[in-house]
Parts: sequence; structure tokens; C-alpha cells
Amino acid sequence: MKLFTTYIVILLQAILFPAIINASEQSLTIIYTGAMEGELEPCGCSPGTDFGGVARFAGYIKENKETLSPYVLIDAGNFSAKDTPQGRLKTETMLKSFKVMNYDVVALMGREESLPEQFLLPLIERYKIPAISDSSSYGSALHLKRGDFELNITVDPGDYQEGMLNILLTDRPLSEVRLLEGWDIVILSSGEILEEPVRTGGGIILSGYPKGKRLGVLTVKRDIREKRVVYQHTWQRLGRDVKDDPDVRKIIEEYNTSVGRLSSSSITTLTEGPYVGISRCAECHQPYMDSWVKTGHARALSSLSQKGKQRDPECLSCHTVGFGKEGGFVNIEATPDLANVQCEACHGPGRAHLQDYSRPMSPITKDTCMKCHTPQNSPDFNYRKYLERIKH
Repeated sequence: MKLFTTYIVILLQAILFPAIINASEQSLTIIYTGAMEGELEPCGCSPGTDFGGVARFAGYIKENKETLSPYVLIDAGNFSAKDTPQGRLKTETMLKSFKVMNYDVVALMGREESLPEQFLLPLIERYKIPAISDSSSYGSALHLKRGDFELNITVDPGDYQEGMLNILLTDRPLSEVRLLEGWDIVILSSGEILEEPVRTGGGIILSGYPKGKRLGVLTVKRDIREKRVVYQHTWQRLGRDVKDDPDVRKIIEEYNTSVGRLSSSSITTLTEGPYVGISRCAECHQPYMDSWVKTGHARALSSLSQKGKQRDPECLSCHTVGFGKEGGFVNIEATPDLANVQCEACHGPGRAHLQDYSRPMSPITKDTCMKCHTPQNSPDFNYRKYLERIKH
């Protein structure tokens, strides 16, 4: 009988002990973004830059929802694009995506506050965005319960709530935020890159990765018995291996179509301009054209078509000749002779040279290439190596 009793005790311990341990530890995942600046998806011009994008972001969450739960989804602000016609389309598309992803809190910071309220406010109401701001139009904080955690998420540095997990969202620089005391978690949208969280007295400072190239994932574990909180932080890289969420991908495609219409509506009457096209250059420089057709420059516009970006003004400026300038590329239907990165994209307009051959074309320098091969779009750019690829 004694042996049987001992067996029962051991069995009960095996069953109940893990439950007791789990009950003493509470866990929450905080998924966060900040300083996205209207970046809906990476340009993909270089493998080294093909990270990020809201469609991948949404796909990652959907694929890992059970593992991440319970979680709270936060944007720390500065998500909007510039106040231009295309920028407004980007901002609305970003908010549509936030809606699909069910963001819990979206902070409005400097970039959002610079937009006209009559533009931004209707969008926030239309897509039911849970926005917080220090302006009078919105509340400055949201209180949420997620799992075992009571959350106070605010943009007000003076709004600390006792007995809650306090999260401050701000676009102040790290140098200022370090001086704040008492906060459990501070998430920046200042655009600063913090590869590792900055530890404070009892809390932690994070920063949204600029333009959404990575997704911040913070696991908060609270040990009730020892009365302490442990933070575990990781960056989720959003590369090509992360599948797009189809609903958000559809929103991006709608944006691409809208941008195309926007570009087409701005077309004015075409007039003869300073650009002549590569066929005219080839009349005297056929060997150079033969060399050019073997380069990636000759396929620059088709690479955009594969991504549905063939009418995107932000892309066309580096994938065509003279886009946005007098007599430059407009679209493939109206100005096919100026498609792709041709001679005049690097050497300058050629009409004056045709009229007087003594007028030299512009020489190629590193600065010429760097206008498009920026660190953001072409991080692996090496002037000497890249020049060899197009040498003629």
C-alpha cells in the first residue's frame, strides 16, 4: 500500500508540477515596427536589399501566429510617406495593410503630423486604425489586456501607470530617451538602428528598423515567484523565403495600378526634347550598342515589369532615360526609344552632340553611377568592378 501511495504521489507531481511552473511564468510577444517611411516593399534591385515589405510582414505573422501568441502588434510611428501625390497613395496603402494585419496600436509621429489633417484623419477613421498621438485629435494612450498582461501603451512620457506593463512610443532620439526613467519598454521611430536593445535601470529601449527591412520581435517573460521580467529580443529578417500574405499583396498590386494611373494622368503633350535614344547613338557608335545590349542596363525596364513597377515614378527615374525631365521617358507606349538605362542616362542628353559633333558628351564618374547605385538600393556597389561590366 505504501508503495502504491508513493507511486500516486510521483504521478501527480509529474502531471501537476509543469502546470505549476507554467502558472508562475507569464509570456507575451511584442511585434513592432517604426520609421517605415512609406516603404511598402523593397525595390529588389540587389539581393542585398531585398528585405522587408508589408506583404512579407503579414505573411510571417500569419504563418507563425500560434507560436507568437499571445502577441501585441505595434507601430511606433513615422510610417507615412512624403506629402506628394504618390506619397499619399503610399500612406493610404500602408494604413490599408495595417488594417488587414490588425495592428493593436499605431502611433502618429512627426511624419504623420506634417500631413494635412483633412487627408490623414478620414483615412484613420475609414480603416479603423487604433491611433494614438499627442495631438488633440486622438487619445495619447491605449490600455490593452493581452494574455496575462495589462498594457499601457502611450506617447506621453508622463503617463506611467502603476501595476501595468508600460510601453512608451516616441520618435525622440536615443540620447534623449536614455534620460527617461521608470519605463518598462520604449520603442523609437527616430530611424536610428539599434542592433541590440539598450538596457536601462529596469527596462529596455528598442528602435523600429528603418523602412521595415526587419521586424522586431520582443518576448516578455514575467516570473511571478521571483518578481522579475526577462526580455528576449530577435530581428526577423523578411527575405524572399518569407511568403507574402495574399490579402496584403492584393493591396500592393492595387497601389501599383493606382500609381500607373497617376503617372499617366500627368502626361502632357510630347515635344521634341534633348534626348534622342540609343538608336541614334548607334548610327556612329554601333560597337557600343552591341556591348550595351549584353548588360543589365539593357533590361532595366523589363526588370520592373516583373515586379509590376513599370509605371512607378520612383523606379522609372533610374530605369529609363530622362524620366521626369523635359523630353525624357514617359511610358513604354509614348516613348519606347527611351526605355532602359541607355547611353544618355549616363552621358547626358545627346541632341546637342548630334547637331554639333564637336560638343563632347559628359564623361562617366563615380558620382554619375551613385545617383542610382545608392547604398540603399545597391549596397554592394563597387565603382571599379561595376564599371568593368559596362566597359565599352
